[in-house]
Amino acid sequence: MTVIELSVSVISYRTPVLLKQCLEALEAERTSVDLDVTVVDNASGDGSADMVADQFPWARIIRNRRNVGFGAAHNQALRRATGRYWLVLNSDAAPRPGALRVLVDFLEANPRVAVAGPRLRYPDGTVQPSRRRFPTVATLFVESTQIQRFIPRNPVLQRYYLADRSDDEPQDVDWLVGACLCARAAAAAEVGLFDESFFMYSEELDWCRRFRAAGWRVAYVPSAEVVHLEGGSSRLDLVARDKMFQASKLRYTAKWHGRWVAHALRAYLVLEYVARGMEEGVKLALGSRVPERRARLRVIGRGLRATLRG
Repeated sequence: MTVIELSVSVISYRTPVLLKQCLEALEAERTSVDLDVTVVDNASGDGSADMVADQFPWARIIRNRRNVGFGAAHNQALRRATGRYWLVLNSDAAPRPGALRVLVDFLEANPRVAVAGPRLRYPDGTVQPSRRRFPTVATLFVESTQIQRFIPRNPVLQRYYLADRSDDEPQDVDWLVGACLCARAAAAAEVGLFDESFFMYSEELDWCRRFRAAGWRVAYVPSAEVVHLEGGSSRLDLVARDKMFQASKLRYTAKWHGRWVAHALRAYLVLEYVARGMEEGVKLALGSRVPERRARLRVIGRGLRATLRG
């Protein structure tokens, strides 16, 4: 089996236009990096897989009959990977010219780094925060809750988002957002692939934590840049996104902080949903932006039911 430099795994779910842009960016990188590309289509049902087969014959396509989730789909591709390094890439992310060469060269020069991640930018060019410290118990109760809504610049989240360090400088971090991660295959062979019990969200946090626990480094490399729309597929179904985010948060909490902390967080999230539902209900009764309030109440109601079921 031929060993190449970089095996790329792209997960596709109902983002045909963004997927095409992603693959066009990868095609441009083929002149500077020895790479192979696998696209895993999670039962998009929108012609995405056929588009890949027709327009990008150099990419391998795996067609799933159902949506198996983010980590499980990447694992399908990574089990077949032959590269010394692996790139896990969102379909709504497009590497800028030279970005993959920078990441591969960084891993070559730093043999104890297991994961290198680029600077992410929104399509308008602004920086998208992607560096994180591991969440403390306090972080789990603050991030994406009413506390963050009303006190967004609180010390807990400032620490979590590394507000004390510039995003212009290369640095070791605890973990990186999983839109684009370049991983060392030998390190992954030691700690394993993505934990497939996470359907979507928190799987890259868990993966980086396992690398760090095994003594490997995780590095942020801002000289490599990737444009990331963020939520390209998940924004299609806000109810599912909310449910998956909270479910993964609870699963991560149970795995790394214990079941009793997870039980306490679950109870807190139930109260969060109830409080949000009451707020939206009052605003709906007052006639404020009625369609929007009803949509939010649907999201809140389904999220509350899912959290109550655990």
